[in-house]
Amino acid sequence: MFSAIARVFRTPDLRRKIGFTLAIIAIYRLGAHVPTPFVNFPNVQSCLDQSGTAQGLLSLVNLFSGGALLQLSIFALGVMPYITATIIVQLLRVVIPHFETLYKEGQSGQAKLTQYTRYLTIALALLQSTTLVTVARSGQLFGVTGIPECEQVLTSEAWYAQLLMIITMTAGTGLIMWFAELVTERGVGNGMSILIFTSIAATFPAALWSIAVARGFEIFLLVLAVGIAVVALVVFVEQSQRRIPVQYAKRMVGRRTYGGTNTYIPIKVNMAGVVPVIFASSLLYIPALIAQFNQTPDADGNVPGWVAWIQQYFTTGDHPLYMAVYFLLIIGFTYFYVAITFNPVDVADNMKKYGGFIPGIRAGRPTAEYLDYVLTRITAPGSVYLGLIALLPLLALATVGANQNFPFGGASILIIVGVGLETVKQIDAQLQQRHYEGLLR
Repeated sequence: MFSAIARVFRTPDLRRKIGFTLAIIAIYRLGAHVPTPFVNFPNVQSCLDQSGTAQGLLSLVNLFSGGALLQLSIFALGVMPYITATIIVQLLRVVIPHFETLYKEGQSGQAKLTQYTRYLTIALALLQSTTLVTVARSGQLFGVTGIPECEQVLTSEAWYAQLLMIITMTAGTGLIMWFAELVTERGVGNGMSILIFTSIAATFPAALWSIAVARGFEIFLLVLAVGIAVVALVVFVEQSQRRIPVQYAKRMVGRRTYGGTNTYIPIKVNMAGVVPVIFASSLLYIPALIAQFNQTPDADGNVPGWVAWIQQYFTTGDHPLYMAVYFLLIIGFTYFYVAITFNPVDVADNMKKYGGFIPGIRAGRPTAEYLDYVLTRITAPGSVYLGLIALLPLLALATVGANQNFPFGGASILIIVGVGLETVKQIDAQLQQRHYEGLLR
């Protein structure tokens, strides 16, 4: 293993790519600590020390930004606008036939879809930065009241100051997109995924240390043990797949023989990735967001009954009803997302076009029905797995009170393991091209 790592740094091309990637990561993390103009940085740090967390969807955005959101830095929005834009463009392929046509055109069509994703990212960054500045101005960014520092995080509330903050955060999102493309072209690849990995991994040391300080060394060791077990489980499931054998019939074209090969269709247990967790988290935040703007008390000084009900069951996340709804939403979104990303009819038609067939299954409609049968049943354990992983932070909140500080669960651990495995595979493939031996044996 150590000799393989040494070969990586002895290879000039790989060494240059890894060095360039690390330089981009360093600049990205530096920008996460550069405050936006007209932000009272000492007040923000003081409020972070006293409150320390965001609630609901803001906590998810703060996770993907590596803590830059709550610091109101130039990279406060992080990669969340790009992630949202990518998901929206994927969903629009089902609704807009032109998008599906572009996707099937190959590299030129997908380049056009990428351009649409960039435009949508900038539009979402404008919207989200406006919302963030408005929330910061109202003093509700940290979800607490009564702390003077949290209500005075802006040094100026003039219109030009807010406009400059919105433009700066939007430009920061555009710069992050450019960084990601640079890493993809000149680095080790998967630029946006590596930046997400960096943002989440940067919060791990502080989260673990806060657990040790708040709950004691015994709970800290318990969290580490649970974390190691969860990482092993996630690696096992993420690598698991059902391989459906495919054979191609021989055919003569002129004097040449084509086909006659055997391959397989890999269907992963977790084909949806982390998207269902993001969908469910965003959807569950909507009731709390609506209730937040309807807290005007009546004549008796009480808030409306439905607002009190939402605050009791759908705000903190440690209630069994919240966990049950969250779990069921993840299962439903998993099936929905797999259904729009893997089309058995298209796969069956492509196999039939090139003379491929599954042994024992007729080509055409029977193949599509068989693929749908396998996909439906293999998604069932995958959806349950996603739901259980996503519930880990909520269970930690209910048991040891470490929801925001529990790093081994939810979207964070899925992204950390998934991106880590993919990056190692890419470095291994490039190493094999030069030395015939990779990192893994």
